[in-house]
Amino acid sequence: MAKFIVEFEYNVDRAGRQELHPAHAQNLRDLADSGVLLLGGPLPDENAGLLLYEVEDRQSLQELLDDEPYVKGGVVARTRIRQWAPGKGSWVAALSLPAA
Repeated sequence: MAKFIVEFEYNVDRAGRQELHPAHAQNLRDLADSGVLLLGGPLPDENAGLLLYEVEDRQSLQELLDDEPYVKGGVVARTRIRQWAPGKGSWVAALSLPAA
């Protein structure tokens, strides 16, 4: 499985996204519940959000992003996608611990 960091830069402020927010939040909950969305949240000093996905490949990620309510609703001005291979840090170490 591959990890991807996705940054959404919005073309409207938070108030402008409000109508789409319930569907966006439900979509993220569903993806988190299925183990696909590992982390997500707004970038407080920017009109943007950052999400960390774990999917089979880049095409699988694109299919998820194409179904994202904010994308479908036209409020995402720019999407930046980077594949990521975390290797250091306390989260990585915790994931490497044997099951109790």
